[in-house]
Amino acid sequence: MSVAPRAGDAPAETLRLAVGAATDAAGREENQDAAAALALGASGGDTDDFLLLVADGMGGHAAGDVASRIALETLTAAFLSLPAGDLGQALKQAYRQANDAIYAAAEAEPTHAGMGTTLTAALLRGKYATVAHVGDSRAYLLRGEGVTQVTRDHTVVADDVAQGRINADAAKSDPRRNRLTHAVGTHPRLDRDLPSIFELTLLPGDRLMLCSDGLYEALDDADLRSVLRQADPGDAARALVALAKERGTKDNATAVVAAAIPTRVPAAGAVPREVGRTGGVPGMAIAAVIAVILVVLLLVALLILGAPR
Repeated sequence: MSVAPRAGDAPAETLRLAVGAATDAAGREENQDAAAALALGASGGDTDDFLLLVADGMGGHAAGDVASRIALETLTAAFLSLPAGDLGQALKQAYRQANDAIYAAAEAEPTHAGMGTTLTAALLRGKYATVAHVGDSRAYLLRGEGVTQVTRDHTVVADDVAQGRINADAAKSDPRRNRLTHAVGTHPRLDRDLPSIFELTLLPGDRLMLCSDGLYEALDDADLRSVLRQADPGDAARALVALAKERGTKDNATAVVAAAIPTRVPAAGAVPREVGRTGGVPGMAIAAVIAVILVVLLLVALLILGAPR
């Protein structure tokens, strides 16, 4: 039996994901940022599951690099594949593991005392993104012409803005803007309310970007909008880092980009119907009805002809 789609069924728009990352020492002698854009559980095949991560380490000589690297290693080990269930809770658990590992490493090495890191990460399950955040690295969403900061900085100045003590424009040049209120690894336990969790549903054409402060402080929304439109997210990440260096960033610059690329597939709601049906009645059934009618007519004709005159 052959099937055919309903007349007028049109392909539906959906999306596939692509990711890329770039990081550079930029305005510093050494790079204490760490970045990841990893496919999860792909085994060499296609996947729509990804881990994105930006960590901006802080501390004494080389300590910031150690802290951000531990954060990266802890999360990549925690998410070899995407877990079932609540991704926000899975991220919270992984952040606590990273905090414990960084704090223990600082306790073991006196020269690394007090080290810590910002940590902004995202788990992507198809079009669904779960973002976890501690510190002042950021997540941005480009949708159409709009650029939205998804995360809120854990800084003294961001708290002042939230309380209405200063405005957002003044915050950009406030000398306290990089003074963190929370970081990963600086205390024996991560605050119970951390990391902050944000959940997004990506639409075809969206761009999700994670970045360090060395990148976003050198660029404005127009820069992000212009560069993130590039089809290849790896090219976009590298172009953003290069532009931050060109603009004279004084810090390490890192960008991790996920692109929700529109694709076309047959309409998911299309219901196939059997070829040969007319008005929902099978062709063989119609033929059987006609045959019965013909037999009845023949019998009536014989009765009429055989009746006495």
